[in-house]
Amino acid sequence: MKESIKTLSRKSDEELAVCYMNGDDRAFELLLEHNKTSLFSYIFYVVHDEDKANDIFQETFIKIITKLQNGLYSPTGKFIAWCMRIAHNVIMDGFRASRNNHIVEPTEDNDLSNLQTREIEEMNIEEIFINSQVMEDAKNIMNRLPASQREVVFMRYFQQMSFKEIAATTNVSINTALGRMRYAMLNMRKMAREHNIDLNMY
Repeated sequence: MKESIKTLSRKSDEELAVCYMNGDDRAFELLLEHNKTSLFSYIFYVVHDEDKANDIFQETFIKIITKLQNGLYSPTGKFIAWCMRIAHNVIMDGFRASRNNHIVEPTEDNDLSNLQTREIEEMNIEEIFINSQVMEDAKNIMNRLPASQREVVFMRYFQQMSFKEIAATTNVSINTALGRMRYAMLNMRKMAREHNIDLNMY
């Protein structure tokens, strides 16, 4: 006997995913409702093109449905992080952005094991988002970052994901995820100076 929709609505996304894999199609409707905004925002933030974002969003959900129907989901982590990992792979499959020579980009094998957590904290941009006067300037600068750096910034500050979760979602090491954040902060500061934008608290 199927559970009532009221009972389903009280379940976590991870539990709903299991329900869908067990044959309850109503569970997927709830999953879609819970996650479509966050997932589309993530995709659009990375690709910067609404039409492309819509195409990637649709392809991502087709893959999500297929994987769930084939039982390829294990509720060991956040469902949205699993979805974002699929979206990331779809983006990377079709993404052929040209490199900007003026932007510093770390290599995949860049050894950042000696990077201290304190260094990341010193380059933290959380205080920027507290001040509405500089938020718009900060977002404009973030939009100029390479996709891999924008992606990490989005996951860290808009999805509140840990660097461990970011690394797993983007299929890189934690050091690489930390490195991308570090270079994102350096690039933001560089662009702020070039455009005479003050990102400090007023």
